[in-house]
Amino acid sequence: MLIARSLAALVALLHLYFLVLEMFLWTRPLGLKVFRNTPEKAQATLVLAANQGLYNGFLAAGLAWGVVAARVDVLGFFLGCVVVAGLYGAWSVSRRILWIQAAPALVALVLLWLGV
Repeated sequence: MLIARSLAALVALLHLYFLVLEMFLWTRPLGLKVFRNTPEKAQATLVLAANQGLYNGFLAAGLAWGVVAARVDVLGFFLGCVVVAGLYGAWSVSRRILWIQAAPALVALVLLWLGV
């Protein structure tokens, strides 16, 4: 389970990065570049992005809890949430989200199920 927990920790760090991008860097050059936004669109969606960032923080916190406590049930739940969010994002926003968000969480979830 060490490999699964390690990958879950990386997914948690990725979601902390999303939190920072969406809550604090949304209208900055890095945020604009990562999300392929214009300054006008970023400004108009600033509050929505911050809300998304907060939810990504909750996912990161849940994953961190599962990693630190070595709780398979907690990790399974939060990795499953990340996979579902990534699939929805890939369908509704950009196919890139499938590879950036859903795929790493799915690999971690499969490894967790396998007990690796």
